[in-house]
Amino acid sequence: MAQAKAGDTVRVHYTGSFEDGAVFDSSVEGQPLEFTVGEGEVIPGFDNAVNGLDEGQTTTISIPPDEAYGVHRDELVAVIGREQLPPEIDPEVGMVLEMSSEDGIVTNVTITDIGDDTITLDANHELAGKKLNFEITLVEILAA
Repeated sequence: MAQAKAGDTVRVHYTGSFEDGAVFDSSVEGQPLEFTVGEGEVIPGFDNAVNGLDEGQTTTISIPPDEAYGVHRDELVAVIGREQLPPEIDPEVGMVLEMSSEDGIVTNVTITDIGDDTITLDANHELAGKKLNFEITLVEILAA
C-alpha cells in the first residue's frame, strides 16, 4: 500500500477541534483537502501528520501552537482612536478589516474591543496561541 511522502499530492478528510472538543473546521461533509506534502501549503503539524500515512489510514493528532498558527503575539495588538477608521465603517467586535502599510503590504486585523474613543485591533491569526486537535484520514495519493 502506498504511503504519503514529501512531494506527493494528496487528498485528506479532516476534522479540527479545540481542547474542549468544539469543532472549528471539517472537510468531512464536503470535498477532501488537496495539497502537496512538504510544500508548506498547510500548517507544519498537519503536514507532518500526513507524511507516512497509508491510503485509507486515519490518525488523531494534537498540534501545539508553534506547529500551527504560532503563539499569540502581543505586539500584533494595537489600540487606535475611533477617528482613524473611515467614517463609513460601523465597527463591531469580530469584524475583520484590511489594513495597508506604506509599502503596500495588506494585513487582516480583527476588531476585538470597542471603547468610547478607541478600537482594539488584533493582527494575530484567529487560531494563534491555540492547541489544535485533528482527526485526519488520507483519502488518496494523487501523484508523486
